[in-house]
Amino acid sequence: MFDYHIHSNFSSDSNMSMEVVINKALELGLDEIAFTDHMDLLYPPVSYPIWDIDYEEYMREFYSVKDKYKGKIKIKLGAEVGLQPHSIEKSLEILNSYQFDFIIASTHVVDFQDLADGVYYIGKTKEQAFLRYFEETLNLIKMFDKFCVYGHLDIVKRYGNYENKELDRKEYWDLIDEILKLLIQKGKGIEVNTSGYRYGLQMPHPEPKILKRYYELGGEIVTIGSDAHSPDFIAYMFKPTIELLKDIGFKYLAKFENLEPVFTKI
Repeated sequence: MFDYHIHSNFSSDSNMSMEVVINKALELGLDEIAFTDHMDLLYPPVSYPIWDIDYEEYMREFYSVKDKYKGKIKIKLGAEVGLQPHSIEKSLEILNSYQFDFIIASTHVVDFQDLADGVYYIGKTKEQAFLRYFEETLNLIKMFDKFCVYGHLDIVKRYGNYENKELDRKEYWDLIDEILKLLIQKGKGIEVNTSGYRYGLQMPHPEPKILKRYYELGGEIVTIGSDAHSPDFIAYMFKPTIELLKDIGFKYLAKFENLEPVFTKI
């Protein structure tokens, strides 16, 4: 088994060293992991520190632990790119400067407003917040190509103080269909992110109905990641999530090397 979404302390919202991550992964019996630290450039001012990483220091640490644990576990160089229209060019400069194996594209900010700190939801109905999130995600996928999978596709459900967080309107699904069809057309996949369970949603991101629709449309590239920021959540809830994927009909999970999928039978 492998976990393809883990944040080390190079992400400002995690305190785990790379070595702590690797030792926990070995304890769990994982064969492979991908470090996917945040590349959230030009982030709006919020409570978090600046997300920028010193990539020279990052690469020294990454290749040091990769070499140290060679033969024990495969360690892939990844990134989670938080997309905004005005940050794409700067993100590409970094992505093109190193040999990444795996890149997750994510929507963390919409219209200069952060989803995680709740600012985005202020003054919006649920319908307004959800529709604008999916509109912006579709727009970003049209603008950006250098990624492997789209991360936690319905993360907009995680935040916002709405009593009902269901995707219960046709307008949402019209946009979701456009997103999924464009991902398939571009040869991109989707991430199944198990952090939804620990946020009390009782399901992964994206929800099973989106996973099923991706499968129905012919989508085949699916990765699994915990989005862990602490050791306790590495590979969290992977077994029921894999059973869910099998029930939908997926036969393979994807790993990546040099941004190309390597399919592993479930």
